[in-house]
Amino acid sequence: MAKNAKQILSLQQFMLKQEVKNLYRQLFRAIKEVPDKSYQLELKEWTRTEFRQNAQHTDEIVIKMYLQYGKRSLRQLENSVGLAK
Repeated sequence: MAKNAKQILSLQQFMLKQEVKNLYRQLFRAIKEVPDKSYQLELKEWTRTEFRQNAQHTDEIVIKMYLQYGKRSLRQLENSVGLAK
């Protein structure tokens, strides 16, 4: 396969990819609500690092597992921000 050739995704893979992107956006929206700017930066860096470290996974079960972990993290962050307000 050529270096610049794009891999064709199945519908399931495409949908998972969209779900990952949506979770990433939701996390960053929630992080914007954190009152402490230094903690915001720390959370942004943690989120970027986690997503980059796990970007190479192709097994759908592994991806779904990480999505669940990310959604739990998002809920915890939203709850913490809600309590801080």
